[in-house]
Amino acid sequence: MIASMPSREYSVLFLCTGNSARSIMAECAIGRWGRGKFKGYSAGSHPKGAVHPLTLELLNELNYATKDLRSKSWNEFAAPDSPRLDFVFTVCDQAAAEQCPVWPGQPITAHWGVADPAAFEGSNDAKRRFFFRIYRELENRIKIFTSLRIEALDSFALGQRVREIGKIKLPEGRE
Repeated sequence: MIASMPSREYSVLFLCTGNSARSIMAECAIGRWGRGKFKGYSAGSHPKGAVHPLTLELLNELNYATKDLRSKSWNEFAAPDSPRLDFVFTVCDQAAAEQCPVWPGQPITAHWGVADPAAFEGSNDAKRRFFFRIYRELENRIKIFTSLRIEALDSFALGQRVREIGKIKLPEGRE
C-alpha cells in the first residue's frame, strides 16, 4: 500500500507504441511538474528508434533538455534490474490494448489516451499546433497528478483517481 510508504521519489513510466511523441512529452512534463517527487520514463511496445522531429522542436521551444531523449522498448523496464515502477500510464489506445509485460513491483496502472500527433495530417503549422495541443493535454493531467497527496491515499483510491485523471480533456480553445 503506497499510503504507508515514506516520502520519496515515485517512478512513472509512460507507454505508447512508437515512443516518439506522446510518451516522450509526458516523460519530460512529469520531470518538470513533479521535480523531486516524480521521476519520469517513457517506452514503446514497438519503438520507432528516434524521437519525432516535431516533438523535439516543441520540447526545445518549451525549454526542456532533449539531448538524452531516445525512443526505447518497454522491455527495458520489465527487466529485474530496471527501475522500480510505482505508476505505468498508457498514452495511446494501441499500447493500452496490447499485452504489456509484467512490471516488477505491481505498479498502479491507468490509461491516459490522447490522439497521436505523429499521425496528424495537415500543414506544418497545423501539425505544430496539434503537437502543442497534445502536449498541453498531457501536461494538464500531469499537473493534476503531481498535485495529489499520494501518501494520504490508499492504493485503491489512488488507482481510481489516476484513472479519472486519464479521462480529463482540455476544453476546446484552451490550447
